[in-house]
Amino acid sequence: MCLIGMLAPLARADISAALAEATKPLLEGVPEVAVVRLRVLLDQSSSDAAWCAIAEKLAEAQFAAKQPAEALALLANPRLREFEWAKFWRAQVLASLHRWADALPFYEELAATPTSRFHSAATFGAAEALRALERSNEALAKLTSLVHDKEWGTRAQFRLAELYIGRADATNAQRVLNDIKPQSMAERKERRLLRGRVELILRRPERAISAFQAAVQKPEDTPHETLVTALVGMADAHLQLRTPESGDDVIEQFIDRHPADAGLPVLFAKLDELYASEHRPSRSELEKWVRNPEQPRRTFARWYLAQLEARAGRRDRARQLFTQLRRGEVRSPAIAPALVEFAELEMEDRHFDEAIAILNDARSLQPEASLLDRINLLAAQAQYAARRFEAATAAFEEIGHSASPWARIALFNACTGWLQLADHARFVADYNELEKQGGDEESRASLRLEEGLLQAARGDKKAAETLQKFIRDFPKDPRVSEAWVGLAELAFHSSPPRVAEAQKNLARAADSKPTAAATERADYLRIWIDDSTDANETEVINIAKRFLEQHSASPLAPEVRMKLAEIYYRHQDFANAQTQFEILAQQNPDSPLGEKALFFAAKSAMSSMAEHSLDRAIVLFDEVVRLNGALRWAARNEQAVIERKLGKPKDALVLYDEVLKSDAAQSEKREALCGKGDIFFEMGGSANYQQAIEIYDQLASEENGSIHWRNQALFKKALCLEKKNDRAGALETFYKILEDEARPDGRRELFWYYKAGFNAARLLEEDSKWESAAAIYERLAAAGGNRSEEAKARLNHLRLEHFLWAD
Repeated sequence: MCLIGMLAPLARADISAALAEATKPLLEGVPEVAVVRLRVLLDQSSSDAAWCAIAEKLAEAQFAAKQPAEALALLANPRLREFEWAKFWRAQVLASLHRWADALPFYEELAATPTSRFHSAATFGAAEALRALERSNEALAKLTSLVHDKEWGTRAQFRLAELYIGRADATNAQRVLNDIKPQSMAERKERRLLRGRVELILRRPERAISAFQAAVQKPEDTPHETLVTALVGMADAHLQLRTPESGDDVIEQFIDRHPADAGLPVLFAKLDELYASEHRPSRSELEKWVRNPEQPRRTFARWYLAQLEARAGRRDRARQLFTQLRRGEVRSPAIAPALVEFAELEMEDRHFDEAIAILNDARSLQPEASLLDRINLLAAQAQYAARRFEAATAAFEEIGHSASPWARIALFNACTGWLQLADHARFVADYNELEKQGGDEESRASLRLEEGLLQAARGDKKAAETLQKFIRDFPKDPRVSEAWVGLAELAFHSSPPRVAEAQKNLARAADSKPTAAATERADYLRIWIDDSTDANETEVINIAKRFLEQHSASPLAPEVRMKLAEIYYRHQDFANAQTQFEILAQQNPDSPLGEKALFFAAKSAMSSMAEHSLDRAIVLFDEVVRLNGALRWAARNEQAVIERKLGKPKDALVLYDEVLKSDAAQSEKREALCGKGDIFFEMGGSANYQQAIEIYDQLASEENGSIHWRNQALFKKALCLEKKNDRAGALETFYKILEDEARPDGRRELFWYYKAGFNAARLLEEDSKWESAAAIYERLAAAGGNRSEEAKARLNHLRLEHFLWAD
């Protein structure tokens, strides 16, 4: 026992010496080495007391080495739970991660113990946390209690001054600054800096600039944070003076000399603010830094040049710069906001998958918690916009049940997602959760309205009841007009349309202080209502044009422009129709609607009497073909028709053959085959007529072919036979169409039927076969089609002229 008593002090002395040696690099400013040595010492410790003593220094070294994850893992050990130093360092690490709400309880526990050696430091830490959490009154109280503390008093006064400046309280800020007794050059410069910020509050920018310039004299002796703050302050002073061009010179010169400065994120952000306030900002410095390889300046230059280009409407150039930044070698949390801006740019252009990939890249940079929350919300919004409602709603719900500041918005969006998925039970569950979280009445009303509108879009019979209930429950809601428009849409789209009811509901919407959305949809619906009634066509055209002027950015604008073009086309105003179709195609180049518009722009040009209109039509049809969409072979057929009109049958035949050898649909191939036969018929001559007959036979004999194409082919074959003086063959072929009309399958086609019948009767009349001609006319009259009366009149005339009345 005596031996043990003698050895114990020696063991403690050995541990103290080893601990001091391991901690030495921490005191020398190289904490990473201290961490390595202290870990080894910790693993070799033989008692709890030694282990805890080493752990204290290791936690401090890990904090200094910016290893927060490792520090938190160490401090989570149950053996350290009750140590004051462990609570303090845990608070420090959490604060370094900007987890202020988590750090605050540890700080306040220590600050509440006056005898603790961490009392003053913890009080200051609590003030910093309260300030970050925007609880400035509580932060002021904490800092005021430290003003007379020997170690922390001056720092507390500086923080008090900053808080008052943040609240634009110049009087109290000046009072605190006057009480400060700086002990070092750094403190004197910081006080000058804060005086400059007070001058900005007092709108005295010239005095502010003088103060800031004094603060940055001898920059090598100025703390870095003070230097950066002074540069930003000078920029703000120039903004007040409305001389941003002078302000950007100061920051540009600093950035040019310090391409790797830690303050670049703040300085580039302020530089961008200066550029945004200039009438014609110069991009020359940014372009120079983009070309220069020094990092991270090059990366920040790409970011802010992309912003400048985006503001100027040069989105492609902005996208190129953002892409270079994304693929660059700098992988830092500082550029995560740039990737978020890039993702937002892609979302605005509806490139949702690309936006999601960019947000994943931003997430991999491990940004601070507040930005990560925003990234998660944007990713969910991109999934929703891409109509992947299941993935979006799951993401929204996860955010909604977290501590994210976006939780309430996410829960609201989750509710709309369940509505899209028609999951009423989960909608109600999240709706109730939103109420518990304090969701305001406007949000709850909005969800009920969305429920009704989505039910209407799906054709749900409950839609009208839901919308009417919304109007009853929330009669003063700002969006009640949208419910009335929804009811108008339901009435108009019912079968049969209840036009009067729809018009009445639109009138109620107009009387309800309509929102922009309600006005837009009401104006849209009114076009279709007026077009379906006996309204003046000119008035419908005017309403459609007014919609396009007032709602040019509306997602409904393409449909309205298509309707306007169709009305022009219907009334044979081909010039205006072509204009509207071409505008629509230019505005929607990658959509099926754009392809259709381009096709009908070409059709309008074909029908126009303007000079060179056929040449323009060929060009437009070529553009349709290059789109490689559903209408490409129809466009080739139309081009062939134009070549025929221009007297170029050989060119037309080449186009028809291209269609026939392609993967075109059968309908397109039938049209090409028929057109090819027509060319040989138009060319004339016995050999060409025979070739046309063979083509028409091929078309008429197709299995499962349309009766329209079959009758057309037989009719044209008969014309060829007549041209070859085979009148009997022609008559028999015409008659075959009349016979086939009585087939048991009941398929009827009257256009070619009547043409065949009248031509058969003509042949018989020319051969003085009056009775047979009369029999043909009787058949035509009995068909009950639009030419039956004409057939009856011809039959009566034939009977009277040739005394063919039956007994």
